[in-house]
Amino acid sequence: MEAKIGINAENLAAVAHSLSTILADEYVLYTKTRKAHWNVEGPYFYNKHKFFEEQYTKLEEIVDEVAERIRKLGHYAPASLKQFLELTHLTEDDRGKNDALTYIEILLADHESILIHLRENINNYVSALKDAGTSDYITGLMEKHETMAWMLRAHLS
Repeated sequence: MEAKIGINAENLAAVAHSLSTILADEYVLYTKTRKAHWNVEGPYFYNKHKFFEEQYTKLEEIVDEVAERIRKLGHYAPASLKQFLELTHLTEDDRGKNDALTYIEILLADHESILIHLRENINNYVSALKDAGTSDYITGLMEKHETMAWMLRAHLS
């Protein structure tokens, strides 16, 4: 059923597509963070294992929120690995090392990439697509990624 929420169908479709790209990025980052949690080795293993668990738990919530935002706009969320890999800006980078520092650098780069993408597009939701709700949502999402990136960056100092 069509969502009649004061945004025309064309704009809703554009917002849903944009959010689908964000969802794909979030899911790929979630998966990479799970990989770090499962495979990290080296000094301070237990602390890093728990740290990555905290990060992927937050990302799991974000994935669900983005998918539900798409549904609120009357569209279906992508939900296959194939779709996510076609939509994402991220890569399945595998440097082969299972040390915490390597994982932290990779995950930090992905958070920063997502932050740049969100920042570059946030005003478009309001100005071009007439969707202040999604703009507000994206602002909150940016803040979550800023915090997660800060936590990762603090391990590199």
